[in-house]
Amino acid sequence: MNAFTTNQSPQPLLSVENIQTFIGQFHILEGVSLTVPANSITVMLGRNGAGKTTTLKSILGLTPPREGRVVFDGMEIQGKRAFNIANLGIGYVPENRAIFRQLSVMENLKLAERKRGDLEQHADFIFDLFPDLKRLYKLPGNHLSGGQQQMLAVARALVPDNKLLLIDEPSEGLAPILIQQMMEAIRKLSATTTVLLVEQNFIMASQLAQRYTIIDDGKSVHSGLMQDLAQNEELVHEYLGASVRTAKSGGEQ
Repeated sequence: MNAFTTNQSPQPLLSVENIQTFIGQFHILEGVSLTVPANSITVMLGRNGAGKTTTLKSILGLTPPREGRVVFDGMEIQGKRAFNIANLGIGYVPENRAIFRQLSVMENLKLAERKRGDLEQHADFIFDLFPDLKRLYKLPGNHLSGGQQQMLAVARALVPDNKLLLIDEPSEGLAPILIQQMMEAIRKLSATTTVLLVEQNFIMASQLAQRYTIIDDGKSVHSGLMQDLAQNEELVHEYLGASVRTAKSGGEQ
């Protein structure tokens, strides 16, 4: 029997309680629970197909859960429309980046505004995190490298005021030097915004996150402090198929 531990923060910014989500006739999430303390980075870990992306989409209302509760900043949000949930202060960075490739960097950022003046208010912070975007602001999205497109995808979620960012696989397809840059950017933005991260790169996750939840076959099976997981070779190997020693040495994940 899988153990699901709950070292919960007294007042988490986000609480997901036993959500059940279907996509068509397929029962994808069969009981996912997690908490995200405010002013922290929490990571969801698990093998491909475990249900991590569906969990993010369920939180945001893109694949609404049929059962269970999602509580954000003290308010139940399951059942609300996705745009209403986003307007409460939740930003989403999908794994496929989903930028507007024919539009310029600046146009992509401008479209992310919820109210007039959002971009102007946050431009200095965004361009401090991602100097490449300031230099390339007139360039169409399809002229950016993969790493620059990922920077733009994250930057769009920083244009409006968001209390919580849902970031899906930010290191996917990036070269090691760009992964380091992305890690530093997420670490900096987490000083002002709470982050729920999905990440397959265990070394990146272990260096960034304070807390973790492991998703396996549509269920949450373990949760706790990242520093404890990083010492648990057996648990990491069982659910992630990785070696703590290999990850720490920077080997293949």
